Amino acid sequence: MGFFSSISQPLLGYPSARRDDSVIDNYHGVLISDPYRWLENPDSDETKEFVEKQGELTTTVLSTWCGDTRHKLKRKLTQIFDYPKYGIPFRAGTGKYFYLHNTGLQPQGVLYCVNEDGLGDGEEGEVLVDPNEVSQDGSVALRMWSVSEDAKFLAYGLTSKGSDWVTIRVKAVDDKRTLEPDTLSWVKFSGLSWTKDCKGFFYSRYPDPLTEGGGNNNNVDGVNLNHQLYYHFLGTHQSEDILCWKDSDNPKHMVSASVTDDGKYVVLYIMENCDPANKVHVCELSALPNGLEGYRGTTGGLPFTKLVDGFDASYDFVANDETIFTFHTNKNAPRYKLARVDVRVEPRGASWSDVVREDEKDVLQCAVAVNHDKLVVKYLRDAKNVLQLRDLKTGKFEHNLPIGIGRVCGISALRRDSSAFIGFTNFLTPQTIYEINLQNEVLEMKTFREVTVPGFDPSGFNVNQVFVPSRDDDRVKIPMFIVSPKGIPMDGSSPCLLYGYGGFSTSLTPCFSAAQLVLAKHLGVVFCSANIRGGGEYGEEWHKAGALGNKQNCLNDFISAAEYLVQAGFTQPTKLCIEGESNGGLVMAACINQRPDLFGCALIHVGVTDMLRFHKFTIGHAWTSEFGCSDKEEEFHWLIKYSPLHNVRRPWEQTPCLASQYPSTMLLSADHDDRVVPSHTLKFLATLQHVLCMRRTDAKCAALMQRNPIVGRIERNAGHGCGCSTQKMIDMAADRYAFMARALHADWRE
Repeated sequence: MGFFSSISQPLLGYPSARRDDSVIDNYHGVLISDPYRWLENPDSDETKEFVEKQGELTTTVLSTWCGDTRHKLKRKLTQIFDYPKYGIPFRAGTGKYFYLHNTGLQPQGVLYCVNEDGLGDGEEGEVLVDPNEVSQDGSVALRMWSVSEDAKFLAYGLTSKGSDWVTIRVKAVDDKRTLEPDTLSWVKFSGLSWTKDCKGFFYSRYPDPLTEGGGNNNNVDGVNLNHQLYYHFLGTHQSEDILCWKDSDNPKHMVSASVTDDGKYVVLYIMENCDPANKVHVCELSALPNGLEGYRGTTGGLPFTKLVDGFDASYDFVANDETIFTFHTNKNAPRYKLARVDVRVEPRGASWSDVVREDEKDVLQCAVAVNHDKLVVKYLRDAKNVLQLRDLKTGKFEHNLPIGIGRVCGISALRRDSSAFIGFTNFLTPQTIYEINLQNEVLEMKTFREVTVPGFDPSGFNVNQVFVPSRDDDRVKIPMFIVSPKGIPMDGSSPCLLYGYGGFSTSLTPCFSAAQLVLAKHLGVVFCSANIRGGGEYGEEWHKAGALGNKQNCLNDFISAAEYLVQAGFTQPTKLCIEGESNGGLVMAACINQRPDLFGCALIHVGVTDMLRFHKFTIGHAWTSEFGCSDKEEEFHWLIKYSPLHNVRRPWEQTPCLASQYPSTMLLSADHDDRVVPSHTLKFLATLQHVLCMRRTDAKCAALMQRNPIVGRIERNAGHGCGCSTQKMIDMAADRYAFMARALHADWRE
C-alpha cells in the first residue's frame, strides 16, 4: 500500500524528537503519558528546531518524489485561479454600493465602492480598502467591514498572518482618509454594528493584557477570557470607548451585538460555548435620556433588559416593528423556525408565537427582511439550498425563488430595499450573483454578475448525490456528493478524494473549487463530499447525533462513505485519499487510527488531535460543548477512546496476519494558528513518526514497519486558514495534491 510498498527498507530518515516520559497526567485514576508536552511551547528553541527539521524532511519528499507533478499542478492551478472573483454587493446610504473583488491572482480581495448608476452599468468602482498595499507577502487580509447608515464612514478589520486577532480602523468613504485616532486593538470574534446616528459602532474585544489584565491574550496559545462589548465614538481613542457589557462571573462567555434596522434598539447576544444556543438581552437606545453620550466615562454598562436568559436555544434577530421582534430560533424546533415576541411585554411573561413553523424535513437556515414586509427564507434540503419568499407579518408562503442545485452563499438586502442580491455556487459553477426585484409580478432571478474560468468546461463532469447507510445504523442515510470526470471506468481504478467535516452544526453544501477540478481533469480524480453526522444538514438532531458521547458516529459515517466508494467501483483503498480541516482534521486523524487499511493517503489540516488538552488553549474552552472535557470523568472516557494522539497503534501488531500500515499522511498546520494551536499537529506528528516509523531492533518488526511517508507541512506567517493569500493557497494545494497523486499512483494527463 502506498508508494513505498515495494521498498525493502524505509527511505526516509525521520528526525528524532525528544521524549520526556516523566510527563504523566492522572485523569480520574488513569495515568496518561504526554512525552511531547514541550511542543506546546511554540516559541521555544527546541520546538522551532523540530519544525525546521520536519520542514526539511517534507521538502525532500516533495522535491524528490513529487517534483514533476508538483510543478505541473502549480502551473495549472495558477492558470485556473486567474479569474475574477466578486463578492455580493451591499447598499448603504442613498445610492452607494460596496463589494469585494479580486482580479484573479491578487493576494487578497479588495473592497470597492461604486455609485448606484455605476453598479448597474458594470462600472468597476473606486478602491476603498486594498490590504495588498499593507503587506508585500499578502499576509494582511480584510476580515470584517461595516458601513455607516449615511455611507460616509467605513469601519473595517485587518488581520495579519492568518490570526483571529483583528485591528479595526475607520475610513471616510468620500475622500478615502483614514481617521485618527480610531484604531481598535484586542478584537477577536467580533461583529461591527453602527448606530443610526452614524456617530460610532458596537464591537467586541478582550482586555488588553498590559493595561486591563488580559492575561496571556498576547500569546499565540493564550486562553481567551473575558470577552466584552464596547461602543466606539468616531474621532476618539480606544481608551474612551464605552464598556457596554461584561460578565466577570463567566469569563468564558462570548458576546456580540447588532443594532436594529430602525436604530431604536441594540440586541446583545451572549454565547456560553460553540453550541447553537445563546442568551438575548435588549437595550432601547432611543429611551436613554442622554443617548450613548451619557455613558461616556462610565463602566457600569448599558441598561439591558433580559429577553432570553438561558442557554436552551439559539436566537438570531431577523426584523422588528417597534417592539415586535422576529427571531430565527431552534427553540423546540431542531430544524429551526421563525418566532415573534413583544420585547416590551416579554420580561413580564408574554408568550412567543410562531411565524414560520419548523418544516418536517428541511432546515430553515436564515431569513432576510426585504421590501418592507417580505422575507427571503433560505432552507437546506438534503444538503442543497432552496429559497422561498414569505410574508413577514404572517409567515405565509408566497413563492419559490428559482435557483439551481447548489449553495446560496449570501443574501444582501436591507428591509427598505425592493430588490435583493443573491450569491449562488455549486461544484461546477463559480459564484454567480443574481438580482431579484421583489416588486415585479413575475419574480425573475436576473443574472447580475457571472464569471467564466479559463480552460474549464463543466460539460466534462458528472455530479451525483447518493445516500449511504451508516455502518452502525442502516436506517441513517449519509448524503454524499460525487463529482467525477465523464467516462471513468467503474472498476475501482480511479483515484478518489473524500472530504468530510462533521461537527459544530456546520453543513457542507456544494461549492466550486478550482483546485479539485484541476485534479479531476489532469489526474482523473473523483471528488466526494460526505455530509456525516455532527454537521447541521438535518438540524440539531443531526448535529447532536455526532457530538459529545456520540462522536464515534461521525467516524462511522465517514468510514461508511469510504467503503461505499470502494464497493460501488469508484475506487479502491490504495487509490482513496481523505481530507479534512479543523474538526474535519480530527475526523481524518481518528479514521486513520481506526481503519488504516481503508485509505491510501490522508491530508489532515489543522486538526484537533489532543482531545484531553484542547480546552487549555485560546478559544478551545468553547469546544467542550461539542467534544466534552477531560476534566469530567465520564467525558474523559468518551474522549480517550478516539483521541487521535492517544490511539496510534502499529497495525501489523494489531492484525499480525496482515502487513497493513498507515496511509501516506501529510499533516498541515501553521505557525500562527491561534484557534487550533500548532501543538495539536506537532505532537500528533511526533507520535506517528515515533510509533510507526522509527527503526526497530527486532528483525520481524523492522520488516513490517511503516513504509508510507508521514510528514508535516507547517506554513509560516499563516493561521487557521482564514485570510490566506492566493499564492499560499496555490502553493499549499500544489504540495498536498502532488503528495496525494504520488501516494495514489495517479498519472498526469494533459
